Amino acid sequence: MDTLEPPMPMAITIAPERPDQDDLDRLFDRHSAFCHADTPPESIHMMDRAALAAEGIEFHVMRQDGLAIGMGAIKRIGAHEGEIKSMHVLNDERGRGLGRRMVDHLIAAARAQGMTRLSLETGAQDSFAPARMLYAAAGFVPCEPFGDYRPDPMSVFMTLPLAQA
Repeated sequence: MDTLEPPMPMAITIAPERPDQDDLDRLFDRHSAFCHADTPPESIHMMDRAALAAEGIEFHVMRQDGLAIGMGAIKRIGAHEGEIKSMHVLNDERGRGLGRRMVDHLIAAARAQGMTRLSLETGAQDSFAPARMLYAAAGFVPCEPFGDYRPDPMSVFMTLPLAQA
């Protein structure tokens, strides 16, 4: 009698990579489309690929069996502070806890870099509500604008103190 074996779990990895790789085009295109969908240009704070390759930024890619399905970066904004930038998981991959996995990975990477605070800017629109809930579930709390940001009704600023071991 033949029995069906359960499918092998798909390998998910997250690691620092270069943002200029061709196989990341779909991620960047989808991230840009999402950010531009209901945000006025003056309120979009995403970084392009060239900026994400700059010194002081660590860019991470989430892959499932080698296919890029998510990304996120940590930008150093002070001696012991960082900012999450360009975090995105492909829409068709959502609902599996991958966003939380990426946030947790970025928090751990910031700690490994000796950061004691990690902050972020995200949209205030309804389309960004899942992102705000994700960040809140990871411990981020609302804060005032930080770094070079100014108050913007289209932005929500959040921060997380990082306890050092």
